[in-house]
Amino acid sequence: MVIMALDHVRDYFHYSAFFFAPADPTQTTLPIFFTRWITHFCAPAFSFLAGTSAYMVGKRKTKNELAGFLLKRGLWLMFIELTIVGFGWFFDVHFGILALLTIWSLGISMIFLAGLIYLPINYILIFSVALIFGHNLLDTIHLPGNMYWSMLHEQSFFKLNNNRLLLAGYPIIPWIAVMSLGYYFGRFYEKSYDGNQRKKLFNTIGTIALALFVFLRYTNFYGDSKLFTHYGSFAKDLVSFLDPQKYPPSLLYLLMTLGVAFLILANSEKWKGKLVNFFCTFGRVPFFYYIIHTYLIHLLAMLFAQLTGFGWSNMILTTWIGLVPGLKGYGVSLWAVYVIWIGIIFFLYPICKKYDIYKQNHKDKWWLSYL
Repeated sequence: MVIMALDHVRDYFHYSAFFFAPADPTQTTLPIFFTRWITHFCAPAFSFLAGTSAYMVGKRKTKNELAGFLLKRGLWLMFIELTIVGFGWFFDVHFGILALLTIWSLGISMIFLAGLIYLPINYILIFSVALIFGHNLLDTIHLPGNMYWSMLHEQSFFKLNNNRLLLAGYPIIPWIAVMSLGYYFGRFYEKSYDGNQRKKLFNTIGTIALALFVFLRYTNFYGDSKLFTHYGSFAKDLVSFLDPQKYPPSLLYLLMTLGVAFLILANSEKWKGKLVNFFCTFGRVPFFYYIIHTYLIHLLAMLFAQLTGFGWSNMILTTWIGLVPGLKGYGVSLWAVYVIWIGIIFFLYPICKKYDIYKQNHKDKWWLSYL
């Protein structure tokens, strides 16, 4: 959750974000690239752990109760993406752009998971692995102008009418499989399963996933529509190698990110201390934090644009922020982005802490599970 905010601060404050993509090997620098790269691990971890959490919740519910919960929560997240979250990104009261992004992806994946949980647990694993490993076979299928195909597997903008655009930002294949994979691995967190065995298993899976990523990425054999390219420069080659396709997440993207996630899950269970407690606070109130951090970043960017002569109105967005012509020349250097990011995290911590305490003390309030 904390790392995710770094990418959003970079989007709204970094000078270079309005001139080139941070993963463009021909223009970026390693510090800029790795500022972007480290945030690649966020969305896969969100989706995977949401599935794991669903499995744990299901231990206290019947299948029908869990399916109902996932269905209602999924519909709620999709609604929130198009309203409260969407407004936070763009501040456009006319909602000139409807963006199907991370929250949408989580919501639609929960709806699919509501049906998948009725399958035998091993069938869920087979479905998840088959979709994650096989979906890149669809990369050669292009249906220009087909909004539904883009929502499934090919990121694109669509003109809905003269005043409104749709951004299919997070095609749902294979995100739904990432969540169902997380649901399958929830079984390894049951009390009856030995913790040392879980650590060994997760370390093995993480290591194999990363080794397979390196092999497939270097050979360009399969698994990514964005091929690894040799530029004759170590820095440029490294950027190209570590930047597989995210929209939709390719097999290589998921091997890289979930491979690391498995290693962290395997080796972090016994971490303790004030720093761990600090980060766990955000993790216990993720949706609440997601909403307020979006609004805070955008409000600060609007204020900064006004103070630096670009005008607050340029922060009323009708497209993605990096594509706004009037903001070229706006922004700060990378080190200042980190300062702003750290400041935002420390500002939000006490707010999230208070909400976390309230949530823990009012577990009887059903509506708190939706915020």
